[in-house]
Amino acid sequence: MAEPIDSRARRKAHAPEAAETAGSATNGAVRRALPFWHYLAAAALGALNTLSFAPTPHGGWLAIAIFAGFYFWLTRTTGWKSALFTGWAFGFGNFVSGVWWLYVSMHFYGGMPAVLAGAALVLFSLYLGVYPALAALIWSFCAGHAKSGRSGDLPFSPTWHGAFAFASAWALGEWARGYVFTGFPWLSSGYAQVDGPLAGFAPVVGVYGVGWVLALVAALIVQALLRARRANARSSGDDSGVPSRGAVATPALVAVAVIAAGLLLPLVSWTQPSGTPLNVRLLQGNVKQEMKFSESGMTDALNEFQKLITEKPADLIVTPETAVPVLVQEIPEKFGRDIRAFADGTHTAILFGAVGGTITPEGRVVDYTNSLFGITPGQNGLYRYDKHHLVPFGEFVPWGFRWFVNLMNIPLGDFARGAPVQPPFFVRGQPVAVDICYEDIFGEEIARTVRENPTSPGILINSTNLAWFGDTIALDQHLQIARMRSLETGRPMLRATNTGATAAIDAKGRVIARLPTFTAGSLDVKVEGTTGFTPYVTSGNNTVVAVSLLLLAFGFAFGPAFKRANARTQAMAE
Repeated sequence: MAEPIDSRARRKAHAPEAAETAGSATNGAVRRALPFWHYLAAAALGALNTLSFAPTPHGGWLAIAIFAGFYFWLTRTTGWKSALFTGWAFGFGNFVSGVWWLYVSMHFYGGMPAVLAGAALVLFSLYLGVYPALAALIWSFCAGHAKSGRSGDLPFSPTWHGAFAFASAWALGEWARGYVFTGFPWLSSGYAQVDGPLAGFAPVVGVYGVGWVLALVAALIVQALLRARRANARSSGDDSGVPSRGAVATPALVAVAVIAAGLLLPLVSWTQPSGTPLNVRLLQGNVKQEMKFSESGMTDALNEFQKLITEKPADLIVTPETAVPVLVQEIPEKFGRDIRAFADGTHTAILFGAVGGTITPEGRVVDYTNSLFGITPGQNGLYRYDKHHLVPFGEFVPWGFRWFVNLMNIPLGDFARGAPVQPPFFVRGQPVAVDICYEDIFGEEIARTVRENPTSPGILINSTNLAWFGDTIALDQHLQIARMRSLETGRPMLRATNTGATAAIDAKGRVIARLPTFTAGSLDVKVEGTTGFTPYVTSGNNTVVAVSLLLLAFGFAFGPAFKRANARTQAMAE
């Protein structure tokens, strides 16, 4: 057990602890107040966690150490309020340092005043921090002092019950963040494990399940270390209550075994190669965002992508999102004719990004969509994929926030949504699933597309434009997210972006080719599709959610506090 903090020491209570200190007393003991620096340290630890994500290599090991530190810091709390604010501080530090690039899009490209853009980033980070806070709160009620009803000077002593409660509460918090208000699961803790020791769990339980395993391993490490510390502290005195060697070693051995399983699971082949390899060209236009939607910028973009497309043939050519920045019905006749002639003459399939829409009999354009259109050589008509998961404030305006959008100079508004599952695009008889922009951060939706299509796609393609975020860590973070989708589905992922990172990822989540960022050009790759379902594709997030809810319910009903209550009842009866 950690060394108790002397309640007799005179220290000023922090505001979140004031109610606990003044009003909470059980059996005559008063809960100690945590100093303000406790929460500052939690925020600093959260900020440090940003370094576990891309572009840091092998950040998964760092993530284990940071989560162990976070769990240890939670054990220093003595009530639900201190646990909640510790989780909130950790989350705020993580997000304000991890998604600071949103400031770039709002200020430099959106034209929002710097003060307002900075304030929006802080408020958004405070909101995202609510989910780690709720996870810490749930842990406290299922395993911490809020559950036990114990107060006084002693911190929470890590137990098996507490470790599984922490893992389950953390996973549920991240899962909820991916759904509420259309979801923002960026920086889910499992992404740091793409090159880490726990990556092997991704095809089994997905990114939230990897986060569950990460939290469990961290908690077990803390449990072993604090038990060893307690044993050493008492070894020179009374041996009563001293943890046995087994009690110290068992959680450590289980943590090592889980890590070993994560390192060995990649040896399992969940999917198999299928079909003839395709020669694919991924285009990167490097069109400046501030010029893209001006009249001259549109002309330059059309000329640049016509040149890149017709440079040489391939089985498939893919452009970035809205590479053709006009309504599809308004594409210049010469551009459309030349592209179609190139496709038919070279037997090249082409996927290009443009704006979709429906023209009414009155000549009005309605139901704008962010779309990908496909040209199949020798066939009339266009394949069409309409983006389903839209970006709040960029592609639709949440109710009550029109004023916020009006502060920015971004030429996007309310778009119509495509269907959740849309047919694949066929290239030489092989089905290819496409998605646009940040749709690939929603693993369950990608898995559903693979699972529910009558012809399951064997290759995934993401077409995006991250020029909104400049030369920031957002580009590497998004590439890391795409790699997780390959791990989860056992399928290769191809990315065509405007400024980067344009890359090809194999079915094991490894980057096999990548273009330098902020350069114009094409990436020529040969990719082979796969067939078969991973366990995650089959069950989605249902496994980790169900297990987490079951463990938390069991812990809340039959945890240590329940046993202590029974013991007190029996003692009173005697």
